[in-house]
Amino acid sequence: MIDFELPPGAKLARKMVHGLSEGTFRKLSRYYDSYEHEHEEVKELKAMAPMIRGGGGLGGGAKKEKPKDGAPKAERKGTGGASLVAVVAAEELAWGDAGLMLAVPGGGLGNAAINAVATPEQKERFGTRFAAMAITEPGFGSDSSAVATTAALDQKTNEWILNGEKIFVTSGKQCDVVVVWATLDKSKGRPAIKSFVVEKERPGIKVTKLEHKLGIRASDTASIVLEDCRIPYDNILGSAEIKPEEGFKGVMKTFDNTRPLVASMALGVSRAALDFTIETLEKDGIRVRYDAAPHQMTAVEKEIAECEANLEVARLLTWRAATMMDEGLRNSLEASMAKAKAGRAATLVTQKCVELLGPLGYSTRWLVEKWMRDCKINDIFEGTNQIQMLIIARNILGFGREQLK
Repeated sequence: MIDFELPPGAKLARKMVHGLSEGTFRKLSRYYDSYEHEHEEVKELKAMAPMIRGGGGLGGGAKKEKPKDGAPKAERKGTGGASLVAVVAAEELAWGDAGLMLAVPGGGLGNAAINAVATPEQKERFGTRFAAMAITEPGFGSDSSAVATTAALDQKTNEWILNGEKIFVTSGKQCDVVVVWATLDKSKGRPAIKSFVVEKERPGIKVTKLEHKLGIRASDTASIVLEDCRIPYDNILGSAEIKPEEGFKGVMKTFDNTRPLVASMALGVSRAALDFTIETLEKDGIRVRYDAAPHQMTAVEKEIAECEANLEVARLLTWRAATMMDEGLRNSLEASMAKAKAGRAATLVTQKCVELLGPLGYSTRWLVEKWMRDCKINDIFEGTNQIQMLIIARNILGFGREQLK
């Protein structure tokens, strides 16, 4: 039997994080949007970071505990796995403010990458540090296999030496460590691409530029240069062995972990816009009559109902992708479906909300115009929607990279 109900633990996390978003994030939202790059850190988030991480923030939490033998089904549902709790909490954080969500110490996209592929010892070392993820370079965007940043092993010191440049690194300035994608041997192609954890305090890593962006302005987006940056051998995530038959599955597993979280971020922003729009219209006496026949509904009612339907579809896809990860199932197809649907739905919903609210929706008096700007990033980072469509088609048709480009 299919169960669409959240387990008790996920419901509790959602309630706790929603209160935090409403009481703190929403109040800070306009300030940090208006004063981009004028703050070294979001100081208000430091004290609450442990609570957010404990509630299953972007970086995820502990693994799902196995049910006790003989436990009844209701008990076996438990609190839900870490991935499901994380996506539920991420939606609520983004409902408060997506940029602030990305600026939570210990809750960066790099933390999700560490949780996806790190060893228990690495999780112990880096799990609570604020981790960014550096993939894109000046020479490529969506084609992650084109990584040119190099990682060479110094046999004498048993250290990795990294050289290269990364751009569009989310939270690259505010973070403590960066998960850097680099190649061990460019001639060996995709299988040689590995991910490495680089602490910001190490010599040879430098933030060179901060981007001025359309949205998510509370979170910085940086360019980073690595010049003979040395890190310990154990800072590589996964094995250093190059296995041609495996491609770079270990590195790509990161995306299976982060894409449902990005989908939840899109859901949170667009739901914020839709909630506000519905409340505002109701003050003017305009209510959605869900019990009315379609031909009896007004144009506004139909548009709101369509927005709600799109978000609900995206949410169920996202929960499915997260649950599969908790169960140890491969979720590459489902993760891409969730991100593609949520990113597209969020853009359409927020634009519609601005339209329905008229001139005030377009003005800075309300946050709706900001939500429209904030959500656009979900069509772009962690793989553009065009890339998601390619991944979905390849998985469904059983085609490889060379067969379908």
